[in-house]
Amino acid sequence: MEIYNKLADLKSKYPKLVVALGMFDGVHIGHQSIVQRAVELAKKIGGKSLVFTFSNHPLSVLAPDRMPPQIGNNFLRQARLEALGVDVLMNIPFTRAFSQVSPEDFLLLLQAHFAPCYVVTGANYTFGERGRGTQRLLLRAGKDYGFEAEICPTVLHDGKPISSTRIREFIKAGDLESANAFLGYPMTIIERVQHGDKRGRQLGFPTANIAIGENRAILPKGVYAAVAKYGGESYGALANIGNNPTFEGERAVRLEVNIQDFNKNIYDQMLTVQFLRLLRPEKKFASVEQLVKQMHRDREKAKSIWLGHIGK
Repeated sequence: MEIYNKLADLKSKYPKLVVALGMFDGVHIGHQSIVQRAVELAKKIGGKSLVFTFSNHPLSVLAPDRMPPQIGNNFLRQARLEALGVDVLMNIPFTRAFSQVSPEDFLLLLQAHFAPCYVVTGANYTFGERGRGTQRLLLRAGKDYGFEAEICPTVLHDGKPISSTRIREFIKAGDLESANAFLGYPMTIIERVQHGDKRGRQLGFPTANIAIGENRAILPKGVYAAVAKYGGESYGALANIGNNPTFEGERAVRLEVNIQDFNKNIYDQMLTVQFLRLLRPEKKFASVEQLVKQMHRDREKAKSIWLGHIGK
């Protein structure tokens, strides 16, 4: 997948483009239906599929206090879109100036840079200044700008619409099963491994440490059965979200991942962590010995959960 972080003129390089529009936070099942339709149309006309999105949420510029916690980041979105077969990702910053572009000028921008044959969006997608551009405008005016618009219907789960908002609610409540069902894949964090205090190594459970970014949708504190992916390989893992209450000193909430049968130096490398099931809530233990015994029990409990997930 080719990735652009600045607006570029691609109409000559790719004369038959199908453009999918959206933020695609988490790339859940509803988003996947939009992207898959764009990929399908591109193959049908012998062209390429392009996702046009922003590297930051518009509310981070327009109203930071109203910005919702993000399910994923740019790393996750990139990985999920590539897995769906997208050819080109246009992932540009949203700015104050961009927020003042009228809906008609946004359509002119699409025409000037991409000359798309099709534009595909979801039913709730809006664009242009104050979100005045709607699906009706796309359907009505598309041909004036050289493309045909397709509005994908909202995807339902048990009769209710799948949305990023509902997934955030599931994550906050610790309903990992529902969150994963709506996502269409295990809730995933893709981030760079940082140096920690190396305490896990002393306990016989070395961990890869990952900071949890601000305004990130995160599961409640606890120990989770997980899958860690690195270098094209999958490993069973124990993922702890918390701040190590057994030990003295205040720490920010972070993610610590104990990867099974793994002995590589991955500091400053990208690690993918997929959450499968909660094993237990975070707990303060009376002694380090009790903590270590519980960690061994956690690992035994997780073994049956890892089966069927390793290698996927």
